[in-house]
Amino acid sequence: MASITEENYIKAIYKITEKNQGSANTNAIAAHLSTSPASVTDMLKRLSDKDYFHYEKYKGVYLTSKGIKLATDLVRRHRLWEVFLVDKLNFSWDEVHDLAEELEHIKSDDLIMKLDNFLGNPKYDPHGDPIPNADGKFTIRNQVTLLSLAKEETGVVVGVREHDTPFLQYLNELKINLGSEIKILSHIEFDHSRKVLINDEIEHVLSHKVCTNLFVKLKNHK
Repeated sequence: MASITEENYIKAIYKITEKNQGSANTNAIAAHLSTSPASVTDMLKRLSDKDYFHYEKYKGVYLTSKGIKLATDLVRRHRLWEVFLVDKLNFSWDEVHDLAEELEHIKSDDLIMKLDNFLGNPKYDPHGDPIPNADGKFTIRNQVTLLSLAKEETGVVVGVREHDTPFLQYLNELKINLGSEIKILSHIEFDHSRKVLINDEIEHVLSHKVCTNLFVKLKNHK
């Protein structure tokens, strides 16, 4: 059975390889976990005999099927706990990540199954990320970034790319959350920002960075 530290490494490798569609190198893992490359190397040596990953010289680390199973279980637990904290305990979406990071390490399949059923088998977490089911399968939807919408098009917010607290708090200030409607009023060529209308009430200019971090689906589109 993996320790909490080992689980954190496995999940970090999973997230990096998922994002990059490739392997995870030592520096990327160190940056993700805010630790030193030397510490990462030491941990990878410890994990090498447990069949969670394999390493290719000059390419990096790849998770094995065993590693992917563990990582997916951790993601499932984390996102279900986030739903519980927001929907049942009334935490805000910017408050739940660190709490869920601790709760995800509770090793009880029965607890997670009952939690999933209690919550109504949600498909997405409070940030719009898909929650894998008990078999590790994700529900994927059609979504684009707000940046890709044309003038006069309206998008319904379905997720965020980044989960850091300052970004989510900024969205809170703008009254933007999952389900918010954002209409593109104009494209600002100078810095690629967008002048938008939020929920038919608030006009605002959203930066290029914000627009790339908001996932939407076109209004009236499935």
